[in-house]
Amino acid sequence: MNLDEPELSFVMPCYNEQEVIPFTIPAFCDAFAKAGVRLELVACDNGSKDRTGEILRALQAKGYPIVVHRVEPNEGYGNGVLKTFPVCRAPWIGVIPCDGQVDPEDVVKLFQALRFTDGKLIGKVRRRFRMDGPLRKIVSVLYNALVFALYPGLGSIDVNGSPKILHREVLRRLDLQSKRWFLDPELMIKAHYLGVRVLEMNVFARMRGAGLSHVRASTCVEFFSNLISYRFGSALSEWRKRAEPLPAGPLHVINEYELPSAR
Repeated sequence: MNLDEPELSFVMPCYNEQEVIPFTIPAFCDAFAKAGVRLELVACDNGSKDRTGEILRALQAKGYPIVVHRVEPNEGYGNGVLKTFPVCRAPWIGVIPCDGQVDPEDVVKLFQALRFTDGKLIGKVRRRFRMDGPLRKIVSVLYNALVFALYPGLGSIDVNGSPKILHREVLRRLDLQSKRWFLDPELMIKAHYLGVRVLEMNVFARMRGAGLSHVRASTCVEFFSNLISYRFGSALSEWRKRAEPLPAGPLHVINEYELPSAR
């Protein structure tokens, strides 16, 4: 394997995020560099109308391991992520918002727990401590309760918790389709039926330091309605008929140079 190739590609959707990315992206890249992980950060400029693209290119010019991928027009969060996946080069692929709500060091720990496995699992965070208002907390509890009622074996009590990291071969088999906010639940539901294990790590989720969240009341309605329609509609059953099963052997072969050195 070429040691110049990335070990991990992270898709980071950025939509009108000029206020936050100058702070969150350097800290994210620096945390992986400090840990000795070869990171490729694929920043998805999802149809931004502000200086997001300009700032991303400036960070790239400073030497950060950033690939800027413009998606236009903006057809939703999921569409931006789906159109950015093909740009990723690493065997492990993750998705993380650019808001910096999860500490980069925690994301590094999550990947370190995955990189020496057979690849047949999803690493994700559970936002155990969340700096949200009471209304959003109540909505989150009700939403995850509904997910558990519809899919009791999913292996997560924070389905939308990000980042998520998975092997590219698992991602290929999931054949994700959701162009809007349902991408995270679709990923978790399909992974469950594919037999992929879930490694969920508790983290502290802080408030945004800058910029505005793009989650609205309509987003919550979309989540709830899509959960019901996906559970009782035909999309999931049709995917299960054509889904390629996981191979018997490991997806990820651990090479000697990847093993941690003795301390």
